[in-house]
Amino acid sequence: MLPTPDTSHVPYERVYEPAEDSFLLLDTLSSDSETSFLSGRFTDHVPLVVEIGTGSGVVLAFANAHAQTIFGSRRILTAGVDMNAYACRATIQTAEKAQRDSPMTHGVYLGSSMGDLTTAWRSNVVDVLIFNPPYVPTEEMPLRPETFMPEPSPSEKPSFDDESYLLALSYAGGKDGMETTDRLIDSLPDILSQRGCAYILFCAQNKPDEVKLRIVRQLGSEWRVLTVGSSGKTAGREKLQVVRIWRDTPAASL
Repeated sequence: MLPTPDTSHVPYERVYEPAEDSFLLLDTLSSDSETSFLSGRFTDHVPLVVEIGTGSGVVLAFANAHAQTIFGSRRILTAGVDMNAYACRATIQTAEKAQRDSPMTHGVYLGSSMGDLTTAWRSNVVDVLIFNPPYVPTEEMPLRPETFMPEPSPSEKPSFDDESYLLALSYAGGKDGMETTDRLIDSLPDILSQRGCAYILFCAQNKPDEVKLRIVRQLGSEWRVLTVGSSGKTAGREKLQVVRIWRDTPAASL
């Protein structure tokens, strides 16, 4: 089992704390099936790995720190995006700590930026996209910030309302918990490279089986969708699933 990055520095009152969903992503990315897929997919290419909604940074730091095991090479680039400035700062610290703790296996961490989903990136440049979305069904969605404020100073303390808002950004998913995830799925053909793939986490209330069928119908026949990680069952259904989405592209065209 690969070591989990240290997140003891993270202010959990304003940044999402690693939980079952986070650890399922770690287990999935380091599983035999996914390390085989990723190392084979990017044998002759330096992949750009981007996590959307990094929170504490535990998932991105894990992927970067254990690049040699997960991708079969240290020649990877990693970066994060989050709407929460505190999460961006936490991710930077988490990734840097994990790199120091894994000097012989880590890739190259580029940094983290504030932004909404993939809007910070040019089209068709992301090779591996990781997303643990706000998947809890809620009656309302928190307003997305229209402008992104400068990173707060370390001594700056947000109000209780500000903290509640920052945490709501990390879990409130609107109708079926899918409003943010649907926006990301719609953008996949534009953001992923030709050989790119996305790992997205779903909960049972997101109706993942229906979503998987819809993804293929929506994106086209060249796209593939597969559940590659799952947690324990509740009422006969998988509580959490990690789904891999990718183009079935002939190797010659990658």
